Amino acid sequence: MIAPTIIGLIILNLWPMIQTLFLSFNNTGDFGNNQWVGLDNYKNMLTDPSVIHATINTFKYTIVSVPVGIIFSLIVAVLLNANIKGKTIYRTIYFLPMVSAPAAVAMVWRILYNGDYGFFNLVLSKIGIHGVKWLTDPNISIYCIIVVGIWSTLGYNMVILLAGLQEIPTTFYEAAEIEGAGPIRQFFTITLPLISPTMFFVVVTTMISSLQVFDLIFMMIDRTNSALESTQSLVYLFYKHSFIMNDKGYGSAIIMLLLAIILVITVIQLKLQKKWVHYQ
Repeated sequence: MIAPTIIGLIILNLWPMIQTLFLSFNNTGDFGNNQWVGLDNYKNMLTDPSVIHATINTFKYTIVSVPVGIIFSLIVAVLLNANIKGKTIYRTIYFLPMVSAPAAVAMVWRILYNGDYGFFNLVLSKIGIHGVKWLTDPNISIYCIIVVGIWSTLGYNMVILLAGLQEIPTTFYEAAEIEGAGPIRQFFTITLPLISPTMFFVVVTTMISSLQVFDLIFMMIDRTNSALESTQSLVYLFYKHSFIMNDKGYGSAIIMLLLAIILVITVIQLKLQKKWVHYQ
């Protein structure tokens, strides 16, 4: 009964991962001519400034986008879980970015961020601030991408957290209200502990997707952009070496580094869940 799923996982996930691991120990040439170089790709990678910068950029994106995005998603989920008029419409509006094409999302935000005629600079010009280079300034370009990343994933996390909130029995809140607990105390003593399993799932999945960020950088930052080095992630660097520079061996070593980082972080999260996740 599970054979189709297992076969699909082997063909689409396990076998490509084995091939990538094998390629990481090779110097790939044209027409599939590979030369075994052992650990040379990994040695070069550890001293490559572009890999170091890409790793820092990846962690910077993750460290900022994950907690901020989850906090905003939780706030929106709590508000939309209340008895308010039109909450179905609000839920749909917040979820719309998830069903929008990434290319369309990137195009809209690129127009908003445009340094010459973008909406944000138009608004800032009204208060005397002119010419902010949102996507070409290396100091702020990564944070502009983080904003888009948070905005695009907020609806998905909100729906998951909303489902967790709706599983909490209302009797808990009724009892707390009788005891004199206010909304804030109810949130920290009832809502947060009981939603912690859902929150754990959201944290793990959001962390993994943030470490794998690529599409926003690829579609919003041009190859000729001076801010590319300060925004490119490990996945973007993998794409650059594998498909632009045609060095699939080195690109495979980069993506294996990312795999190791994700595995280590996920294992740490699984170990730490016992301290803050409360299962009913």
